[in-house]
Amino acid sequence: MTAVAARSAVIFDLDGVLVDSHEVMGRAFAAAYAEVVGDGPAPFAEYQRYQGLYFPQIMRTMGLPLQMEEPFVRESYRLAGQVPVVDGIVDLLDTLRARGLRLAVATGKAGVRARSLLETLGLITYFDHVIGSDEVADPKPAPDIVLQALHRLGARAEAAIMVGDAPADVRSARGAGVTSAAATWATVDEDELLGAGPDLVLKRPADLLAWCPPAPVGGLG
Repeated sequence: MTAVAARSAVIFDLDGVLVDSHEVMGRAFAAAYAEVVGDGPAPFAEYQRYQGLYFPQIMRTMGLPLQMEEPFVRESYRLAGQVPVVDGIVDLLDTLRARGLRLAVATGKAGVRARSLLETLGLITYFDHVIGSDEVADPKPAPDIVLQALHRLGARAEAAIMVGDAPADVRSARGAGVTSAAATWATVDEDELLGAGPDLVLKRPADLLAWCPPAPVGGLG
């Protein structure tokens, strides 16, 4: 049996990986579209194609007004308590912590929003660092946010895994030299995600444990 590489750190995307924000995000997007653009169906399905990217990036790509960000953020805060944590995530985080791994979140959200949501849902204490797209020079799919997470965690790229549900997560991890793991439990387009060429494919959160054996005493750095 081939030995599994030792790991010292796991970096998670947030939406679709740790939390199932699909329904709440859709409501916030629809409210922002109605307020800024006006009548008509909000193109949420198209918006989801760009998940993992920073909201202003998505607006520019879709040709929508950047003014949608303010009401989208406002509604996201208002509805945060209704966002469910993905089944199995708490058990996964508990086990990773017990095994001595360091954990971070690297998300397309702004950092303050990400930290607020994780605090609201009782997850913030699991993570050593939470980094938002507004806190790096270039957001996903650039490697900056993963490199920043590695730096803050004091982890080497070869000893880390990045778990995401979007092609942007895979590309960001690859650019940073980090093993990319595709979380398929809530992805919008699994074919597109797998087409990005992740190193690992996870069907449920617990699948990650096979790739994260307990760290040796003293850590790996």
